[in-house]
Amino acid sequence: MRIINLGPWVFYIEGKPQFDEYKVGKWMYFFKDKERVTGLCKAAVEQGIVLEAKHSDAPEGVSCFYLECDDMESHKKVIQFFLDNDMIQKTKTGKLYNISFKLDDQTRAGEYGEMFQSEIKLEQFLDLYTGEWK
Repeated sequence: MRIINLGPWVFYIEGKPQFDEYKVGKWMYFFKDKERVTGLCKAAVEQGIVLEAKHSDAPEGVSCFYLECDDMESHKKVIQFFLDNDMIQKTKTGKLYNISFKLDDQTRAGEYGEMFQSEIKLEQFLDLYTGEWK
């Protein structure tokens, strides 16, 4: 695994990922503990969950776990990794937040906040109330 620090981002890369630029995207985890997120990104790549992960090089920020949008097995691996590592917040009632997968094309187009509409959401894979797979 290569670790590359490029200013605002720290990348963790296994091999030479050959992502289709129109299919590649990420599940995101917003963090407040850089040490923890460093370990999570390293673990995700070392365990073969993803070939590439990155996080902001700041005490708090965002981390991204990359895969192609049509790779359902990889979605399941990333979601299970998020569950195993308590990376999905819950509401006051214990329901999982319906986090979204974001295509890199959407990021490049400046789709953020209310402008961002995801076609892939956690609820397509899990029951948000029980955490059980569909």
